[in-house]
Amino acid sequence: MAGESAGRGEHGEWGPGHGQDPRDAADRYGPDVPRRDTRGIVDAAELFSRVRFRRRASAAPLRPYVEHYWLIDWDLEQPYLSQVVPHPSVNVVFQRRDSGPPGGEVAGVGLGLFSITLEGTGRVCGVQFRPGGFRPFLARRGRGTVAGLTGRRLPLDAVFPATGGVPGEVLSPDEEDARVEALDAFLLGLGPEPDPAAGHAMELAHLVRTDRGITRVEQLARREGVSVRSLQRLFASCVGVSPKWVILRYRIHEALEQAAGDPGIDWARLAGELGYSDQAHLVRDFTSTVGLPPTEYARAVAVPGA
Repeated sequence: MAGESAGRGEHGEWGPGHGQDPRDAADRYGPDVPRRDTRGIVDAAELFSRVRFRRRASAAPLRPYVEHYWLIDWDLEQPYLSQVVPHPSVNVVFQRRDSGPPGGEVAGVGLGLFSITLEGTGRVCGVQFRPGGFRPFLARRGRGTVAGLTGRRLPLDAVFPATGGVPGEVLSPDEEDARVEALDAFLLGLGPEPDPAAGHAMELAHLVRTDRGITRVEQLARREGVSVRSLQRLFASCVGVSPKWVILRYRIHEALEQAAGDPGIDWARLAGELGYSDQAHLVRDFTSTVGLPPTEYARAVAVPGA
């Protein structure tokens, strides 16, 4: 999940550059302020009315790799279906429901709409890595590849052995700060391996997200002075999906954000701004990803509880 009830728009971010050790850049990166947009959340306002959702920054040495931590607590009288159009990011998720045992999993990049029913009481503490930012944590471990995680959710100890006690350490503290410190300790203990290729992929994925003028892989390749095939190999090995997929996913995120803010949005205009050849292509991609046409979605989110 990703979102925040107050405020919209991107904060400036830095992505590790070509061949640069991300750990050497912690001082340059500076104090982190997690994003405050709601990109990816289906009907974010409804979610925020049902659960307590926060984003928190990681420890400074982890910020070149970690987008943010996301924390959710709920106490619901009726079940609630939460849906998210995932970012091109790997997540590590710790969760506990009612009086059940704490658990942890590694979730690769989600290819479709993610749906989960929340009921009773529960707590989740998640780590959203930057696109490409998870690979440095796998480099020395021989635990598979980022691409091998795409579309899959694996138990935490299947990726990082001997971590059976970590979910309890993260989820048990009543104090939110203590949970954040436990997440920091877990990731710092893994010792991410410097990875120039991952740094390059993070930089390019950030560029795609923040520059709406990049609507085709060929544009990005020309800007970088490399072949399309080189970009495809880089994204496949570091992000887990293709650069075209990343561009398309960020288009849908932008469309979701625009629809939530303006029920009367001019979809033909937005389609042009997002690089679609016509409105029909935007409608097709939006409907196949979210499950309903954009105009219907915009009307639904305008009505609380719809």
